[in-house]
Amino acid sequence: MTKVLITGMSGLIGGLLRDRLEATGGYELSALNRSEVEGVECYRADIADFEAVKEACEGKDVVVHLAAYLGSDDFEGQLRGNIVGTYNVFEAARLAGVERVVFASSGNTIRGYELVEPYRSIAAGEYDSVPDDIPMITHEMIRPEGIYGAAKVFGEALGRYYSDYYDLSVLCVRIGRVTRDNGLGAVRDRSIYLSHDDVAQILHLCVDAPEALKYDVFLATSNNKWTYRDLAHPREVLGYVPKDSADDLPLG
Repeated sequence: MTKVLITGMSGLIGGLLRDRLEATGGYELSALNRSEVEGVECYRADIADFEAVKEACEGKDVVVHLAAYLGSDDFEGQLRGNIVGTYNVFEAARLAGVERVVFASSGNTIRGYELVEPYRSIAAGEYDSVPDDIPMITHEMIRPEGIYGAAKVFGEALGRYYSDYYDLSVLCVRIGRVTRDNGLGAVRDRSIYLSHDDVAQILHLCVDAPEALKYDVFLATSNNKWTYRDLAHPREVLGYVPKDSADDLPLG
């Protein structure tokens, strides 16, 4: 049984991943969460509490770090939730001998490209202005939007450091737009939509990726006609083939 700790399991994506891993079988799940999570071993704590994070990581094989603070420009919240909290996870994982951390990064790490063409027109739904060949934004590019996006870039860089110097496998997923009702909420979602099944799929693939994969970054959306985020890399490295598409959904 692979022992997997999920931080933020009570959140939308944490619940989706839990359901997928439980349905697949072969995993012993636990949660690090501020609120109680029924049915699994649950460590109730704030991600900024290092000693609590360290305790939760003991004896685990993989940590999927989904807990995050979402207030885009609230520096104090970002500092505690996404800077200190992310450091705590990597350092606690290192000390506990965890083999891999799957880090939930964000499309906000490259959302700044929507300030320029053709990505501005794509995000605005002005498709008549978009050329036939869209230069894809890749996992090697960075242009954050908001302090939140910058904090996620920090998390990716910190993961690179822990991978290089401590031999910790770190896989970062730049998650697209996941909605609670699994639908589209705005025009922009037509390009960055990521379905419930697809987000669970790519995180599951990261959990199960070969041990030799020590560090990588993956962009994650569904198979959307107007996506500008490269999906060739996660397909080639992980075998990620999104099953869903924003093209099949009405605008909510």
